[in-house]
This record gives sequence, C-alpha cells and structure tokens, in this order.
Amino acid sequence: MPVEITWWGHATCTVEDSGVRVLTDPLFVRRLAHLRRRRGLLPPPEAARAEAVVISHLHSDHLHLPSLARLAPGTRLIVPRGATRAVPGLRRLHGLRITEVGPGDEVRVEELVVRAVPASHDGRRLPVGPRRSPALGYVIEGAVRTYFAGDTGLFDGMADAVGPVEVALLPVGGWGPYLGHGHLDAGRAAQVLAALAPRAAVPVHYGTYWPIGLDGVRPHEFHAPGDEFVRQAARLAPGVAVHRLAQGESVRPEVGR
Repeated sequence: MPVEITWWGHATCTVEDSGVRVLTDPLFVRRLAHLRRRRGLLPPPEAARAEAVVISHLHSDHLHLPSLARLAPGTRLIVPRGATRAVPGLRRLHGLRITEVGPGDEVRVEELVVRAVPASHDGRRLPVGPRRSPALGYVIEGAVRTYFAGDTGLFDGMADAVGPVEVALLPVGGWGPYLGHGHLDAGRAAQVLAALAPRAAVPVHYGTYWPIGLDGVRPHEFHAPGDEFVRQAARLAPGVAVHRLAQGESVRPEVGR
C-alpha cells in the first residue's frame, strides 16, 4: 500500500504514506459563518488522528482553530510563515508542535518529508489581515510524492515549482456561486494536471459547503465541478487516473516510482 488518500470534504484530506498520516486543512464543522455543510457527514473523530497537519493558508475555512483544537498533543502543525503572528489563537493550541515554513522549506515527519511549494492565492487572514503569510501547497514525500495544492490559481512555472509527483490533490471549485481570483475551476485544474502529469489525481475543494440562502443561485457550481474535472482531465491528461471520491471515501491509487 504505497499511499492511501481519504477525502473528508472541502480541502480536508488524510494522506497516509509509509504508515504516517498527514492531514490537510482540517475543517470539522457543520457550519462556518455563512457557510453550511450541504453534502457528506461530518468527519468522525478518527479523522483528526495524524502525525502532522499542513495548513495551506490563513483563511478560516482552511485554518480553523476549533478543528485544530481536536488534534492530539504532540501533533506537528505546519503553517505558512507568519501565521502565529497573524492568528494569535494558534499560540493557545497547547501541545501542538508548530513549524512555520515558506516555499522550498522541508520538514521531516517520521518517514516522510513535507516540502512547501508556492501557490497563487491571497493567503492572509481575512477580512483585515496583513499580507505577511504566503499561500502554500505541499508535496508529501514517502513511498510516493503527493501534491496537495491548497487554494491556488494557475501561475507561470507551476510544474517546475511543484516538481515530479505521482498523486495530485487539486481544488476544482469553491464554496460559492462564483470563484474569485486565485482559484482553480475544473478546466484550469485539468490544465494543471496536464502540466504536472502525475499518475493519479483526486479533485477536492468543491461540493461540501455552500452559503446559507443561496441554494438556488448557480447550484451547478456546487454539484458539477467533480464530474467536469473528470471530463476535462480525460481530454487534457488522458494518462492520469482520476478518482472522484465521496466525502469520507478512500482510495489507494496504483502508483509507484
């Protein structure tokens, strides 16, 4: 079993490689401000079990303090540089081992190496946070190299910045009827897939949360991105196996170096 990917919804995944679990952008709530969870059960308590957690940027649906408070003492929490200054609540999460990183930095987690890579996204703590913390993606390297893109748009040199990977976890949508700057939709995510050329991919960051009261506003933007990514990927990157998971579902991609 080189790697197992579990998608818990939104940008929250567990990557288990070489017996080590890395959790991405944990969000374990039914409602966040004006957003409510529209699809999939809340992740079970075991979803918070991980040797390390990576945070892609400081938006509250990616760096969610109550969800981080569920982590076991001793968990390694890897955050963008400047996060503890921008989000003082991080310092009140007693027992977590917090490491701040920027693009190119590496952190060893038992048998794995976690490398931060650039992302094109407004990574500050909204609505008024200063632009001091970069948005990041991460390459989790063990038996397999797995890329978690976080939130990002297309940018020049993206494939070179990420490097060779076997599995890509790519955002293909959002939580509202319109995607702003610095996001991938299904078509742009398929372009990234073609540039990266991994062996397997899992679409994430869609079909989980939606603004209260907007159920009738462009609902296809909630439901369709996963299927549209599968369609676009088959056209632009036909050699990549795309696994469209349901929330809470796992896959063991057939990959290897």
